[in-house]
Amino acid sequence: MASVLIDRVVKNYGRTPVLRDVSLSIADGEFLTLLGPSGCGKSTLLRLLAGLEVQDAGSILIGGRAVDGLRPKQRDVAMVFQSYALYPHMTVASNIALPLRMRRLTAIERLPLVGRLIPGRARIAAEIDVEVARTAESLGISHLLTRKPGQLSGGQRQRVAVGRAMVRHPAVFLMDEPLSNLDSKLRVQMRAEIKELHQRVGGTFVYVTHDQAEAMTLSDRVAMMLDGELLQVAPPQDIYGDPDDRRVAEFIGSPKINILDGVMRERGLIDVAGSTLKIEAAALPGMHLNLGIRPEAFHLADQRGQGTLTGSVRAIEHIGSDLFVHLDLPGPDQPLVARLPAECALRIVPGQTLHVAVRPDRVLLFTPDGRRLRREAESGPASVTPLREAAR
Repeated sequence: MASVLIDRVVKNYGRTPVLRDVSLSIADGEFLTLLGPSGCGKSTLLRLLAGLEVQDAGSILIGGRAVDGLRPKQRDVAMVFQSYALYPHMTVASNIALPLRMRRLTAIERLPLVGRLIPGRARIAAEIDVEVARTAESLGISHLLTRKPGQLSGGQRQRVAVGRAMVRHPAVFLMDEPLSNLDSKLRVQMRAEIKELHQRVGGTFVYVTHDQAEAMTLSDRVAMMLDGELLQVAPPQDIYGDPDDRRVAEFIGSPKINILDGVMRERGLIDVAGSTLKIEAAALPGMHLNLGIRPEAFHLADQRGQGTLTGSVRAIEHIGSDLFVHLDLPGPDQPLVARLPAECALRIVPGQTLHVAVRPDRVLLFTPDGRRLRREAESGPASVTPLREAAR
């Protein structure tokens, strides 16, 4: 295992900035996911860690050793690519064995005919075969060792790619969208297998994805990226429930968080969508705020009153045990989405006027530029302090 330190890394492609002064510390044995939309710089950062690209500024340390300028094979990392990058003319066993053969055998010893005549080569080859067999057994692909990649399913090819990384026993595993080519059922299965692999191997994993479900289920911590910047680094539950930035709140969650425009009327009272919510906030009267409310934060109310929002039912979605109700509120262009118990379906019809209530402590407050207004628990609910400028 090894820790990873990324210190003020900058990367540009021509005049286009891709990574903007990125700093990140990853602990020994941690599973950290780089999460963000396409083009946010997460795959570029992974390639810099692997040594496949070179940063324009900043430094990268792996296991306390600066690796700037070192070739990929000198960094003690293994990478699993989105395309798996398997050699189609080689068997599964040969694909898995390749890193060991390149490391332990000389160029002459790797020759198919001449190499066999060199003393000691047979012993090394036997040791490699044993390690390949052990790795294949742990991944459940021992029966596939004689097949070629074209004869495998997507999930099987993914296991082979992971096996090729595992057999090297690297200090750091790098994974670039390894599940994106799989169907939804197989992705769920492979998420569980990757999580189990991390627990069994105990290495440091850096995982790249745009899929929030992967990030939330696999990670010890999630590093949320956008436009080449780190917005927040935190455990999954904090990324979802305690976001530092409105952009983080909007990216995480399905359906998306509701963002409503509000105005502070007086201390503790915020006018929003034709209603008034009592939320203590250190904001001046007349100050504009954005209120973020997750769909599950609502519950039905019998009548309109303080702490409720009232709207007309636009649409109803039945999703298993949940019911998503879309409400047209006064003012917002986008409807509000509330998640309610499925049994409420019998009481709700399109066009109906509906009242939904929300607890003040379930409302996230943001300034118009997206910064979070954070309540400090030790000072009581009336105290709010601005968001820390640096990501945790």
